[in-house]
Amino acid sequence: MNYLLKRGRLIDPLSNTDKITDIFISNGVIEKIGENISISVAHEEINLENKIIAPGFIDIHAHLREPGFEHKETIETGILSAIYGGFTAICCMPNTNPAIDSKEVAQKIIAKSNSTNYGIVDVYPIAAATKNREGKILNNFDDLKKSGCVAITDDGAPIWDDNLMELVLLESKKLNLPIIQHAEIPELANNGVMNYGKKSIELGVNGIPNISEYKMVLRDINLSEKTNGIYHVAHISAKESIELVRRAKEKKLKVSCEVTPHHFTLTDEIVSRENTNTKMNPPLRTKEDLDAIIEGLIDNTIEIIATDHAPHTDIEKKQNFETAPFGIVGFETAIGLTFTNLVEKGMLSVKNVIEKLSTNPRKLINKNIKIEVGENACFTFIDPKIKWKVDSLLFKSKSKNTPFNNFILTGKSVGIFNNGNLFMTIV
Repeated sequence: MNYLLKRGRLIDPLSNTDKITDIFISNGVIEKIGENISISVAHEEINLENKIIAPGFIDIHAHLREPGFEHKETIETGILSAIYGGFTAICCMPNTNPAIDSKEVAQKIIAKSNSTNYGIVDVYPIAAATKNREGKILNNFDDLKKSGCVAITDDGAPIWDDNLMELVLLESKKLNLPIIQHAEIPELANNGVMNYGKKSIELGVNGIPNISEYKMVLRDINLSEKTNGIYHVAHISAKESIELVRRAKEKKLKVSCEVTPHHFTLTDEIVSRENTNTKMNPPLRTKEDLDAIIEGLIDNTIEIIATDHAPHTDIEKKQNFETAPFGIVGFETAIGLTFTNLVEKGMLSVKNVIEKLSTNPRKLINKNIKIEVGENACFTFIDPKIKWKVDSLLFKSKSKNTPFNNFILTGKSVGIFNNGNLFMTIV
């Protein structure tokens, strides 16, 4: 198939490109980039005037739930949700059943993703650091990397043992494979269900204090310095953690972090017992923490935006606040929340946002893409000015758990191109 993308604004941070241009793609490969391209062969023309052409967005922190929890999400429904969110690639976390702790499980996930009707999205498994994520026996990272895994983590089960974490970081260095840590010390988290503070006291529920996160980040950064390992903090939320990462970067350590749209949009003031879609881990924190997140995004201490897409059924989320599961879906609101809260408010430029949703996360897992003649085409198309209302009933995800229902957002993906396939969500 031949496609001619017309009059789009190409923004590519990797090549420092920002221009209105046409792009001709033949059999999935970029053949021409320039103004007023004329093509004699049969092709489909896509009018992208007033739209942005960005290197394909990637979400490095998502839960597809399959195998084991297909009642929440499947690989196929997760991929479709990602398509409508504007993602050309997703990295799936290993808290499945069985966990992604063997090459067999990893390869089954990749094979299943490639066999869906939506093979336009690349699915990269993230491997469990320890057998069954139990924090005891290290998995074979070399085998897991060769099977297609792009990082290692025990996800919601933090690697708390100092000696084990040191071994993981040494393996990380040897294999050039980042370790992604859910930074939390369970004893300090105190079985909390929201941020510890004025609001948790008001609601009469156990709170999760900032120290449960930043004390783990401090330990891990010290071990990263000792081992020269590649350390990445998942869904950072506490102002103290951000400052620790900032200092680590000043020391040129291999330390990075990500933040979710819900953590730079909401605070614990929105939490209520009646709305379990405000329950996530790490929890929504205070305005002071949110301000620190914005500052970290601006100065690039926080260089990645990831959704932590965490589907749960309506029945699961309708439990009482203490027993309902943590997490919300994130693919389909990510671009809207990012443009609304960061671009429209003048916090970040469109180029900055593209770096955090594409360039930087791809660099972390060594999945860079080049927008050059002769390279495979991989694009996310965005209408940066479209205003739309979030309606969770229209989500393509199998689950609908979101605190953003009825929010009015600015900015939305209108389509993606990857693996030789075009999928326009808004024509």
